[in-house]
Amino acid sequence: MEKVTCRLVPFALQDGPHNMAADEVLLQSAQSGQASLRFYGWTEATLSLGYFQASATRESDPKLLALPFVRRPTGGATLVHHHELTYALALPEACRTGEPWLARMHRIIGAALNGLGVACRAASKQEKEHSVLCFQQYTSGDLLLGGSKVAGSAQRRQKGCLLQHGAVLLRASPHAPQLPGILEQTGRDLSPGECQAAIVQEFLTDTGWEMYVHPWARREEEMISQLVVKKYSCRDWNNKR
Repeated sequence: MEKVTCRLVPFALQDGPHNMAADEVLLQSAQSGQASLRFYGWTEATLSLGYFQASATRESDPKLLALPFVRRPTGGATLVHHHELTYALALPEACRTGEPWLARMHRIIGAALNGLGVACRAASKQEKEHSVLCFQQYTSGDLLLGGSKVAGSAQRRQKGCLLQHGAVLLRASPHAPQLPGILEQTGRDLSPGECQAAIVQEFLTDTGWEMYVHPWARREEEMISQLVVKKYSCRDWNNKR
């Protein structure tokens, strides 16, 4: 495969509908041959439901029910987005490799965290607690610190292209205190910027790709705005199940 050039979209804080719309636009841009990686945060604590989850899932916990929520375009279980670094990787079909990207990206993130002194490891098997929360469940390749999950991801494929997004739990949220983050388990108070820089460097080392920082194109910004209004802010989408 010829050398890949990957765009790094600048870090931004946005609300749930905007973040999910932006991830979907990354996937659409991958269909035009654009490989992209972006890191982002959340302007307020937000619940996201997996595509196949019932909206009534929120009622399992009053803390969850009180949060604004959005439905993801990917599957998986419920996430509380708060004190975390979230990433999205969108790749054209030509960037598919022999190693599945779920495992590869977790290996990259794990190497970055270990380089920062956070001794995480990849889960070797699947284990699920009786919980709606994604970070109380793990599958092979998810990153564990002690016995707790600190990084996981989900995927969507469309027309041969891949969207993979996931989160690194930097510290616990008061909305999900049962999920300890890196701070609670190691005492390391990693900033999103510090974590992002380490992951980007490890990503470049692992892939050998070229990377350039570039903001959204005007056309992409327009598509994001449309998806926020017509999809991810809509009751029909978020309560569709």
